[in-house]
Amino acid sequence: MSYRRLQAGIAATLFLSTALLSTSALAAKDTLVMGVALEPPHLDPTAGAAAAIDEVVYANVFEGLTRINENGEILPALAESWEVSEDGKTYTFKLRSGVKFHDGTDFDAGDVKFSLDRARAEDSTNAQKGLFSAIESVEVSDPHTVVVNLSNPAGSFLFNMGWGDAVIVAPESADTNKENPVGTGPFKFSSWAKGSAIEVVRNDAYWGSAVALSKATFRIIPDAAAATNALLAGDVDAFANFPAPEALPQLEADPRFAVVQGSTEGETILSTNNSKAPFSDIRVRQAIAHTLDRQAIIDGAMFGQGTPIGTHFAPHHPAYKAELIDTYPHDIEKAKALLAEAGFPEGFKATLQLPPPTYARRGGEIIASQLREIGIDLEIIPVEWKQWLEGPFKGDYDLTIVSHTEPMDIGIYANPDYYFKYDSKELQDVIAKLNVTADTEERYKLMGEAQTIISKDAVNGYLFQLAKSGVWNAKVEGLWKNSPVQANDLTGVHWTD
Repeated sequence: MSYRRLQAGIAATLFLSTALLSTSALAAKDTLVMGVALEPPHLDPTAGAAAAIDEVVYANVFEGLTRINENGEILPALAESWEVSEDGKTYTFKLRSGVKFHDGTDFDAGDVKFSLDRARAEDSTNAQKGLFSAIESVEVSDPHTVVVNLSNPAGSFLFNMGWGDAVIVAPESADTNKENPVGTGPFKFSSWAKGSAIEVVRNDAYWGSAVALSKATFRIIPDAAAATNALLAGDVDAFANFPAPEALPQLEADPRFAVVQGSTEGETILSTNNSKAPFSDIRVRQAIAHTLDRQAIIDGAMFGQGTPIGTHFAPHHPAYKAELIDTYPHDIEKAKALLAEAGFPEGFKATLQLPPPTYARRGGEIIASQLREIGIDLEIIPVEWKQWLEGPFKGDYDLTIVSHTEPMDIGIYANPDYYFKYDSKELQDVIAKLNVTADTEERYKLMGEAQTIISKDAVNGYLFQLAKSGVWNAKVEGLWKNSPVQANDLTGVHWTD
């Protein structure tokens, strides 16, 4: 063989090897590293209020009778179909067959009855127990048919069954789901390195279409600067909820990334303990409302990312009352007069507990500065998420800041034991009517009445609707633009060439 022919043979071999390696590398890109700012306290969505739980397991590990998609639509999930009686009080669900939990046990109607009865039980630890309040009984007709009887029509029942709090669990594994979640979803729980990462892997025995990703890692990065650096270094492929809005212009200019702006259900509020003096006095709450400069908070804490709100309702919803933003216009002199009328002409001292998210830590500093103008001196207390759940969320606080990301959750104001400690019979009566009303227009009217009541009562300081700024590798497709529920749904995520 000649030297030239040998060279050509080697070159061809190298070319073929390189091509095969490149093809193999492309084919092998079926994993994803998702950055998350908050570590969940545990992984059981039926036993905790933290959005960080659903952001890992909703639609990925656990499934409900129905599911909510990116557009807020109700889709079949473990129930492949359903029928509703003429009076709106009986729902007959036809369940999918051949479904197994990740531990190999069979899914059937008994698991649905167990899950719904457990969620609505007197000793239930479900954070959204109200979702199940209309259920009178759950009957098993056969292994694949469940009949749910309601005490009254509930127009939002199918939507409620799509929440993370309503996922179906098995009696064999329910008690250990916090540390070892066992669901029916397309991903199985693999591992959890506390403080670092949570890993899920493809469920090859999944009843539905197989997902494209063989593995997904939720890497916990609470620091905003570290989140930016992780993206730039390629250590993280995506942040569905990017915590550093100040870095967005830099990332938008980088062709390696897609920066996607969407909406959320996250009403960001200055949560107030209405049962604790001096906040039990409506004049004090009104003074705070007159002092808050929403746009300054949005600009300073979120670099302009957010929509001002005047009540606890999403601005993109057709029932939102935009005019309520003017209920308490920014007016320092009016605020001072209200404080003096309430017996605090020189102001008072209080505490402001701030959980880790950027909107809270940065927003808290701005709000403390604003309230100082009327003599309210706030001691800022940074808390971790677990501390927040064990303190403010259980009613041990003066003021705190949090985004309520649950969809259509104005009903929480009807619960006097909820951490706001707000007790209004007028509001409770409106929500009671809403819960039994199916007509859309009448429901919207009642939603408007509820918004007006809590806005006028200045129950909380209503700040802004949390924006959803997603940043991910430009070759990643299938992540949600909007967040109608708390989710990082990976079921449709894949890499492009």
